[in-house]
Amino acid sequence: MTPLVYVAIVVTILAWASAFIVVRATVPHFSAGGLALGRLVVGVILLAPLLLRHRWVAPTRREWLLLLGFGALWFGGYSVLLNIAEQSLDAGTTAMIVNIGPLLITLGAGLFLREGLPRWVVIGTAVAFVGVVLIGIGTGGSVLGAGLGVVWALLAALTYAAGVLFQKPVLARLPNAQVVWLGCAIGMLVCTPFAGELVADLRSAPVDGVLGMIWLGAIPTALGYTTWSYALARMPAGQLGVSTYIVPPVTIVLGLVLFGEVPTLLAIIGGVVALAGVALSRRTSSRVALSGRTSPSGRPVGVAATPPPEPASQPRG
Repeated sequence: MTPLVYVAIVVTILAWASAFIVVRATVPHFSAGGLALGRLVVGVILLAPLLLRHRWVAPTRREWLLLLGFGALWFGGYSVLLNIAEQSLDAGTTAMIVNIGPLLITLGAGLFLREGLPRWVVIGTAVAFVGVVLIGIGTGGSVLGAGLGVVWALLAALTYAAGVLFQKPVLARLPNAQVVWLGCAIGMLVCTPFAGELVADLRSAPVDGVLGMIWLGAIPTALGYTTWSYALARMPAGQLGVSTYIVPPVTIVLGLVLFGEVPTLLAIIGGVVALAGVALSRRTSSRVALSGRTSPSGRPVGVAATPPPEPASQPRG
């Protein structure tokens, strides 16, 4: 644990928290799909040079299928859904909901990867569900308003979790940098139907909106995952994963300072309950490989040259 490791942790937290803030500030100038495509284009360009550090390993047919699911769900689907959610939800509330992703990953690993469902996973799931319900009530619960935003945020957390479950098997053989770049590139291809919207948005968006899109591709995506991987290689994944619980509070503070937005009291209580559920689910998960991995903020919200070998946080906005 050198000082650089602590610096990497702080940079990761700030980068992923910024994803929720910048998405909130940028969505008024872009369509959800256009912003996701622009972000991923930037990520693909910035991550490409990192491929030179590793020998290219040809994926098998099965690995290509897993990579397609990984890229389409985590980078493509998550990015679009996160943008839609933040059209009606404040950044802090969105961050709290998306942070149930690690719990969903643990559930998925138990159900589909035969890693079992310990008692605390079931208990944590129930507690987190109560928290999400409180968030929905606290945001008004309107089907056409913020309540629908809660649904989009939940779907974002689900696609992020599903993407990580697709990612896990391919990391056993393929280099991390190659896997993440391919995931980002596949997500970009999935979002190409929004190319027309992106072009139109770029023509009308103000300079700060374009800079926001570039920030999302460069900071939460490329930098955030790079610093996360640096820290992960030098400390236990479980300990590092706990640090990502700081992302929602940081996001709430930044949202208050920059936008004057703050979740309602009931939504904050619901967020605390949901994160408590995630923490409970991890009481017996030190041996569960996936419970320490993550992603974006950001997610992504969020993509790296060397993705976290264990998911313990959020997308990356």
